[in-house]
Amino acid sequence: MPAKQNYQLKNDRIAAAFAELRSKHPERLKGRLSLSWSNWGFGMEPLAVSVKRLKGAGIDFIELHGNHYGPDLGYKAAEVRKVLADNGVKAAGVCGMFSAENDLSSNSGVSRQRAIDYLKRTIPFAAEVGGEYVLVAPGAVGRPVKYDDSEFERSAQTLRLVADLFVQHKVKAAIEPIRSAEVSLCHTVADAQRYIQAVDHPGVQHINGDVYHMQSEESHIGEAILAADDRLTNLHLADSNRCALGDGSLDVDTLIMALYVIGYNRPGCYVTPEPLGPGGDPYPAMHGRPDAAKLDRMVKQTAEYFRQREEAVLSA
Repeated sequence: MPAKQNYQLKNDRIAAAFAELRSKHPERLKGRLSLSWSNWGFGMEPLAVSVKRLKGAGIDFIELHGNHYGPDLGYKAAEVRKVLADNGVKAAGVCGMFSAENDLSSNSGVSRQRAIDYLKRTIPFAAEVGGEYVLVAPGAVGRPVKYDDSEFERSAQTLRLVADLFVQHKVKAAIEPIRSAEVSLCHTVADAQRYIQAVDHPGVQHINGDVYHMQSEESHIGEAILAADDRLTNLHLADSNRCALGDGSLDVDTLIMALYVIGYNRPGCYVTPEPLGPGGDPYPAMHGRPDAAKLDRMVKQTAEYFRQREEAVLSA
């Protein structure tokens, strides 16, 4: 019987690649990973309160809730720029929100048009506030049952219709694979790569990873990060139970080593906690009143734990 389990052998290979990097190219370990936070889970809390919390925890970037659900809704760019500047925080990107009402893959033309209109509002906003990417879900989040066998093609064709805007505004489209319990298509990094190839547009070239979804859909999170390589521009973080880092069993050290191996400590790449809590549907929280004390603890613990593990990896 082998002395180690398969996942341990995979961990060892990543650790060896990291050790080789440190030995041959120590200069590539000088910069630290850029820590951001996805704020849509903060619900109705004023942006200024959220940003102040993040800065207090040593977080210099924010992934903004893509809340431009209609022409009269959502953040105003000038106000956002002022709040960020006042607190010394920068926008990493925008978390695009796609439901059955604005679904790129829908068999309803009305729903696909809403998705196009949503992106027409969201992409320019991201550019106006200095964000580098907009997260795109190829299918509606919260709809795990497929419409039919043509979803993939419809989604790729619909996104291509608006893809010029990503180039025009110099914003990356970051395709997010999501677990099959929540979406009907695009579950893995390999799925996202196939989707990018199908869209076949220079504005749609990047991936938004999420370790919580990777736990369900990938054979190994570290290997999935290596497979995403330079397409990866943002990585959502939560522990194994979708809570704050340190509250579960996620192997954060191997994850960090994999990120350094792909050179993820370069500008324009973000590690973005998004701990939404265990259990069922977390999405009602984005329109509800938050528990400020709970958020304070979650943000502080996650930021401190991540930086502690990063320094432990780099100093080992």
